[in-house]
Amino acid sequence: MLPLSYELPAAIALVLGGAVACFAGYRLFRVVLAIYGFIAGAMIASSMMGSSNTIGMLIAALVGGIVGSVVLFFAYFVGIALIGAGLGVFVVHAGWARMSTGDPPWMLVLLFAALGTVAALVLQRYVIVVSTAFSGAWTMILGVLALTGSRGLLPRAAASDVWILYPFTPIPGAAWTPIAWLALGVTGTVIQLGVTGRKKR
Repeated sequence: MLPLSYELPAAIALVLGGAVACFAGYRLFRVVLAIYGFIAGAMIASSMMGSSNTIGMLIAALVGGIVGSVVLFFAYFVGIALIGAGLGVFVVHAGWARMSTGDPPWMLVLLFAALGTVAALVLQRYVIVVSTAFSGAWTMILGVLALTGSRGLLPRAAASDVWILYPFTPIPGAAWTPIAWLALGVTGTVIQLGVTGRKKR
């Protein structure tokens, strides 16, 4: 979470980082790992601060972001495995939300995380291309929603001026987001496979 006054620069960073991941994720994979490491580290660290502690939130976000960025940047194969596991978890959560309420069984989540990890390590290039394209597309959508002032669609801490990023939560009142996500993700995949992610000869 961040103070609401920082929503605009954070949204711009989400759009730009998402665009890099979506359209050049394979070519710039270490950069993409650093970007998502920063986002994850900042989210985790800042959420440990009270919503009234603005300075604490900012410092925690910065320190946590730097730590997360460095860890994922240097942990290349670990990053690939984590992306595969994250993709597997995302798939099972998205599928379960369509069929049932509540969370999926932990054994199913664990199974899909393991399958995603194995697939990511065996089919590195294609998993990197698809996962960066679709994760980048979703990041761009979150950034665009924040930029366009869709405040009713993005969560905010109750009775406070704190902007909270929930990257995996379905966005209520925005039925177009799955279609936009699919279209952007497919476009990013095609561009990476055909242009930016081509193997050098």
